[in-house]
Amino acid sequence: METATQFVVVTLAFWALLLTIYFGFGTLAERITARFPERKIQPNRDGLRRKQADIRVSVKKLAVSAALIGAGYTAREAGWTLEPAPLTWWSAVLWFAAGMIVFDFWFYVTHRMLHWRPLYRFHALHHRNVAPTVWSNDCTGTVDTIMEHSFYLAIWFMMPIPTAVVFAIRIFNQFVGMIGHAGFEFFASPATRAPWPFVGSTYHDLHHMTSRYNFANTFSIWDRLFGTTHPDYDARIAWRSGSSVEEPRPQSTPTRRSAL
Repeated sequence: METATQFVVVTLAFWALLLTIYFGFGTLAERITARFPERKIQPNRDGLRRKQADIRVSVKKLAVSAALIGAGYTAREAGWTLEPAPLTWWSAVLWFAAGMIVFDFWFYVTHRMLHWRPLYRFHALHHRNVAPTVWSNDCTGTVDTIMEHSFYLAIWFMMPIPTAVVFAIRIFNQFVGMIGHAGFEFFASPATRAPWPFVGSTYHDLHHMTSRYNFANTFSIWDRLFGTTHPDYDARIAWRSGSSVEEPRPQSTPTRRSAL
């Protein structure tokens, strides 16, 4: 009974935190991007038409995500998982980096699986908005959310990451996901294109435009390794950063169909 109570309390508390980030950062990001229309990635599409629908779904799916990390935390507190490693300032940085790499690979694999035709129906809701907005990040199906966010349940059994670091990874990914879906590019720089592993908002925006490329969340490592990086991505970032004079022409037409 105590374990069940702990699970409910932690889940509700973390859900409240995620909702605070979702609405707080979402509102701030929408106001900032409205002041820089020239940075919009798809200027001819208005993704905000789906704002209310995105929000209604997102509120529910953030609860699913909170339940997954709440279950993992409860399992650790009950002694069912790996013992957490000692937490110091330097170990926190190393564990955070390791956890982010593992998460990004997890996300790449599960996300690409969801684009396999037999599973795509569970992911199709997320692609109804071809031009995503900051509110679109968590507008996903239940199966979709469980597959991609099951990392936050499994990681406690896979690695001895300190508890605080697991929570930090989830919070960080909430911000990263919302920025990636914002539909505006503020981070175009040499560091967001090859040979660097980081990505700008254009990265995931191209995924929504085509459904065929850019399946990772934070790094381009896995897409480049497995040949699923959008062929225009680096050129588009170079153009937006001022390193290229001419905007590249799209090499792929937008589609909502599965890539696999």
